[in-house]
Amino acid sequence: MKVSTRAATTEPFHALAFGAQAAALQARGHHVVRLSIGEPDFGAPPDVRAAMRDAMDGRELPYTVALGLPALRAAIAADYRDRHGVDVDPARVIVTSGASAALLLVLAATVDPGDDVLLADPSYPCNRQLISTFGGRALTVPTTPAQRYQLTADAVRDAWTDRTGVVMVASPSNPTGTSVPPGELARICEQARERGAWRLVDEIYLDLSDPAADGTPARTVLASDPDAIVVNSFSKFFGMTGWRLGWAVLPEALVAPVERLAQNYFIAASTPVQHAALACFTPASLALCAERRREFVARRRLVLDGLAALGLPVPVEPDGAFYVYVDVSSTGLDAWEFCERALAEQHVALTPGRDFSATMAGTHVRLSYAASREELTEGLRRIGAFLTSVAATPTRASASRP
Repeated sequence: MKVSTRAATTEPFHALAFGAQAAALQARGHHVVRLSIGEPDFGAPPDVRAAMRDAMDGRELPYTVALGLPALRAAIAADYRDRHGVDVDPARVIVTSGASAALLLVLAATVDPGDDVLLADPSYPCNRQLISTFGGRALTVPTTPAQRYQLTADAVRDAWTDRTGVVMVASPSNPTGTSVPPGELARICEQARERGAWRLVDEIYLDLSDPAADGTPARTVLASDPDAIVVNSFSKFFGMTGWRLGWAVLPEALVAPVERLAQNYFIAASTPVQHAALACFTPASLALCAERRREFVARRRLVLDGLAALGLPVPVEPDGAFYVYVDVSSTGLDAWEFCERALAEQHVALTPGRDFSATMAGTHVRLSYAASREELTEGLRRIGAFLTSVAATPTRASASRP
């Protein structure tokens, strides 16, 4: 019996592997500061937890339709109107088992074998694996700090091939926490639209973005490109990672194809979770989540100041999400060794750049500041102790010199 080539060649998600190592250390009684996983420490808002308890009172919980609970699709559309000033037809909203399922469905609907998908290097690793699952080629475009580690219209133009069918943007990005300026994102989308390509924009961290200078919320791409494909999630802004619920906003032409795929791949997202998620849009829940966003800003400053004091540069300060992309090349360690040793020696979990980038795999590390301020402070202290031990020990390269 054989294992499929697809399964045999799929790269592991190393962030989860380091998370598993951290969990094993914790099981042995160690206090591990977990800065490797993008998982808010707050949990779901109280209204959502109460709604989940109500949904699980023994009532019948049949499948919803494949595209999701109509009331939830309408609530998501209303939220775009109320908080982002964009009119979205609820018929274009699909509810999925996490944003990962939304990405899988959208790529299944838009990518054929031999098609090229343009995306930035660095970027979220699972996207590349999903593209290859459907026979596409993930064309990662190297970026620089001057580009805020994001695609630009010029970079898209230069990387374009005659098989490009999708341009994929994450704003804000995982692992960098940086956003594409709205005008630049509009130019990227316009260029792709003119060439007949889909625009797929991951806005999972949009509501954790810094507001504009005038105080208005960060703009969804739908404000400039109403036919863009948008993927979002309840995991990050609403603190519901383990609930596994996400959504997508689709162009009208994709709704029926994606519905057929969803029926076959998933049947439907979890019924009780969909009912509970309606409570995300109560005034109390939205106010609480806005307060949490401000807390992440304070945590970001704590981390950036702490890393600067340790001499670890963050070439581009994030403006959203809860990640910093740290350059560790000055330590003389490869990013993978840096993370392995920091976990083994100081019990602080980070994620090496190998997950996210070909060009920066050995030089950069992702740190998640989704943990509490107390844990972040302790994590920075431990990273400082680790750097002290590294400085006191010759690197392999220097040790080999006469």
